[in-house]
Amino acid sequence: MGSVQIVTTILAAAITAVAVWLAVRAVLKMTAVIRLGQPAPERFTDKGARTKTMLVETAGHTRMLKWGVVGAAHWFVMVGFIVLSLLVLEAYFEVVTPTGGLPIIGHWTIFGLATEVITVLGLVGILVLMAIRLRNRPNRPGGRSRFTGSTMWQGYFVEWIVLLVLIFGLLIRGFKVATDHFEYPFWATPVSHAVGAVLPDWQDGTSVAAVIKIIISMTWLIVISLNVTMGVAWHRFLAFPNIFFKREPTRPAGSGLGALRPMTSQGKPLDFEEADPEKDQFGVAHVEQFSWKGLLDFSTCTECGRCQSQCPAWNTGKPLSPKLLVLSLRDHAYAKAPYLLAGGGKDLTGEEKATQAQLAHLDVLTLAESNKPLIGTAEEGGIIDPDVLWSCTTCGACVEQCPVDIEHVDHIVDMRRYQVLIESSFPSEAGVMLRNLENKGNPWGAPQNTREDWTKGLDFEVPRVGEVDDFEYLFWVGCAGAFEDRAKKTTRAVATLLNEAGVKFAILGEGETCSGDPARRIGNEFVFQMLAQQNVETLNEAFEGREKAKRKIVATCPHCFNTLGNEYGQLGGEFEVVHHTQLLAHLVSTGKLTPVQPVDGGVTYHDPCYLGRHNRIFAAPREVLGDAIEGDLTEMPRNSERSFCCGAGGARMWMEEKIGKRINVDRVEEAMATGAKTVAVGCPFCSTMLNDGVNGKGAGEQVEVIDVASVLLRSVKPEQPQGGKETAPVGA
Repeated sequence: MGSVQIVTTILAAAITAVAVWLAVRAVLKMTAVIRLGQPAPERFTDKGARTKTMLVETAGHTRMLKWGVVGAAHWFVMVGFIVLSLLVLEAYFEVVTPTGGLPIIGHWTIFGLATEVITVLGLVGILVLMAIRLRNRPNRPGGRSRFTGSTMWQGYFVEWIVLLVLIFGLLIRGFKVATDHFEYPFWATPVSHAVGAVLPDWQDGTSVAAVIKIIISMTWLIVISLNVTMGVAWHRFLAFPNIFFKREPTRPAGSGLGALRPMTSQGKPLDFEEADPEKDQFGVAHVEQFSWKGLLDFSTCTECGRCQSQCPAWNTGKPLSPKLLVLSLRDHAYAKAPYLLAGGGKDLTGEEKATQAQLAHLDVLTLAESNKPLIGTAEEGGIIDPDVLWSCTTCGACVEQCPVDIEHVDHIVDMRRYQVLIESSFPSEAGVMLRNLENKGNPWGAPQNTREDWTKGLDFEVPRVGEVDDFEYLFWVGCAGAFEDRAKKTTRAVATLLNEAGVKFAILGEGETCSGDPARRIGNEFVFQMLAQQNVETLNEAFEGREKAKRKIVATCPHCFNTLGNEYGQLGGEFEVVHHTQLLAHLVSTGKLTPVQPVDGGVTYHDPCYLGRHNRIFAAPREVLGDAIEGDLTEMPRNSERSFCCGAGGARMWMEEKIGKRINVDRVEEAMATGAKTVAVGCPFCSTMLNDGVNGKGAGEQVEVIDVASVLLRSVKPEQPQGGKETAPVGA
């Protein structure tokens, strides 16, 4: 060992010791913070499915590759980080001796070839990612960036570290080539040989390049260890457990889509008949009341901004950014952690749990952080502004796009639950809707005895459950389908088509009440459970004696469809629920419905969030339209899993939109830009919002918004009267 090798060995050992010590300390701190969260025992089920999903999503990059070039570039960088860690390890042998290498595999040609390919592709990948970050920098001219609000120096730092590590990896190999100490043939490592051809025959070059590579790598580890909220770096480690512990690993989409998590206290579902606000947690009032998985979510965020780029609120000038919400919660959690770890915190009655002695060593900034309200305005020192909380439509675009499976929607609704149930703090106009649900069983407050008025004027009898026992499908009409004038047309069209196809169906009529979706999404779990339990009891009675496979429900509202099919199981209601477009597609494909006159004029289709993203039903409505229209369906730029919300979800249907551009207007402009004369929808909420948007643009005579079922009915029964343009909703 020469003098150069002695110096390089000492330097490598010293900086590595410091980096490892700091990294262990950082991991212990992060673990302690995450463990502050509430229990979530359901996260430990289905370990086999969880492992498979984690491997598929990480190794297969299933989320990232949806973004094309950036996904492919990130995959090469990820693989390079994992595999080329072996070359960082090899550098420790090379600082000791220029001819050093990994034991056993270090001389295998296949290892040399693999690491050569990964190094080159990693270099290309990181350069692409750096170019994309620069092109999308927040201060660039024109447009909002998905990186707005991200800590940009951290992203640049990580990317430059990766680039330099890869470059010095090639320099190490180049010096070995130049000094004739390289183990691999030219055909397996042509780039390394090309680098070596221009480097001098410097015997100590390998050791010097190796120690620089180690210093760069350990500097990265030191920096991230001193910045435990540096998600752009820590997600490399945290993404694996965060995906493993996702809520529903068997779902093809994000774990926060479909059903909401039930309200829990200490990890157990809350029973409202026995719940006590002084003993049981109602929603989330403090950051430590999120589950440990929530705190892991916040820690894992990589600040990539894909959620932000897809969020309808953010894209229309609202203060909500799913990314910034998560980052605010993350920063607050870690700033408050010393207080919590010292025993601090408020009990459910608002009393401090710690003694003065326990908190005596804390600095003033930590104590100030501990007193900040989770929800509050800037003047109140709140972490999350109320306008941020109530801007969410729960469309799920954020969860759909998140590459590390953060469950934004669940966290937002948990905070809403506390605000509604304990603080009674929510947009005032939504109070009318909640009172109507409690008193009338529907959001509009319409009389219950008018639920069957939509049947008047039909040329066939609509059977009721109880009057007939022999029915295949229970037709869940829903509140909009029963009371809202536009949606009534869809209800009548579906009933007519089912009758035409010879499908035996029945309705509950006055026995039906609201599914509870708007109450649950706004955060009023109590009203939701009241309505849901009533409906479950009614439906179980209607299907008495039938096995689940024969307890079939068809629903025209995706919100009802999602609630009945995905959430009623939490309350003992197990049903096979289909959306009307699924059933209609089946009836057309089996020849029970035959389109005879294609609808012309150009048609585009708007994917409802709760049908598409939340339940992955994209094909069925398009199949129906494909059979019913003349020519091809014209797709909007944002369609399928990236469809843009109409603005009505998350109970936003009953709240005023006062900030920024109206979401429905943004979507209508996109639809009109296709040139289509008909905008087909599969949801009564979407119908209302898009109709309002079209009328607001003064295009009511040029563009018509109607349900997929109405399009099919015009094709199957061209003589069927259509009733002209849509009219205003009841109670509007």
